[in-house]
Amino acid sequence: MNKPISEFIEKYFLHFNSATLVDAAKGYVAHLKDGGKMMITMGGAMSTAELGKILAEMIRQDKVSIISCTGANLEEDIMNLVAHSHYKRIPEYRDLTPQQEWELLENHLNRVTDTCIPEEEAFRRIQQHIEKIWKDADDKGERYFPHEYMYQMLRSGVLKQYYEIDPKDSWMLAAAEKNLPIVVPGWEDSTMGNIFAANVIKGNLKASTMKTGIEYMIYLTEWYRQNSGGKGVGFFQIAGGISGDFPICVVPMMYQDLEWEDVPFWSYFCQISDSTTSYGSYSGAVPNEKITWGKLDINTPKFIIESDATIVAPLVFAYILEM
Repeated sequence: MNKPISEFIEKYFLHFNSATLVDAAKGYVAHLKDGGKMMITMGGAMSTAELGKILAEMIRQDKVSIISCTGANLEEDIMNLVAHSHYKRIPEYRDLTPQQEWELLENHLNRVTDTCIPEEEAFRRIQQHIEKIWKDADDKGERYFPHEYMYQMLRSGVLKQYYEIDPKDSWMLAAAEKNLPIVVPGWEDSTMGNIFAANVIKGNLKASTMKTGIEYMIYLTEWYRQNSGGKGVGFFQIAGGISGDFPICVVPMMYQDLEWEDVPFWSYFCQISDSTTSYGSYSGAVPNEKITWGKLDINTPKFIIESDATIVAPLVFAYILEM
């Protein structure tokens, strides 16, 4: 079998963060081969960084069992799917003046580092369809999670007329096809979350039509209980923030607060991070700190790759897919 990426990585990635990348990738592969399942969590702007190009294949090949992501990552993969040609890349973004930033705003271009998301083609194109789905559920007295509404929209085919990338490069389409479990903590902190809140304020929708973060924790608890037998569930964290902090807490919640016995710890842990430990941020905490919070066991394989997730995650995933 031709393994150009994994062979390159094993030959040249020998020390420091690069060596940790290899160890983490091998640990991920070993975890799956032993029958374990894996959660991937995504903070930052990974969907706008087009991580879907490789994450979609990870999903299709059953290399990930559940995803936790921010509301932004949930929607921005779909935005890229329907509006890619309208995105604007600005390599010289560090040199922009406040006036130039204002001009981007006036042109309805919302900047994420070097990439501008087009408001009309991305936000509004999705909005007109997702609002109909929300309203239909609201009228019927039905309630769903944020990702379930997105799945309904993707499966309905209403967005196909707008597709501007190869559908196989959309991780949300791959997830919808697999009906992959997704947890979206803090979904309100997203464009679609803001739009939903605005509709509630206007009286168009009831807040209860959207299932809540507490219900997501209950949903995750049930999933973890059903899937943590045998080798258990691993935790692969891309960046920091709520997408990682929220789901990892399900383990101590079950055995400390619910007082359930025999709750398995997360059985693998890796984080790609650029956060600094000494600043006191949870995102920058080394894995051992999670032992003190009852999230990881003493013997849980632990890795932290201090680097750029847009570089590291595709390399790790490529390695896994070649195994």
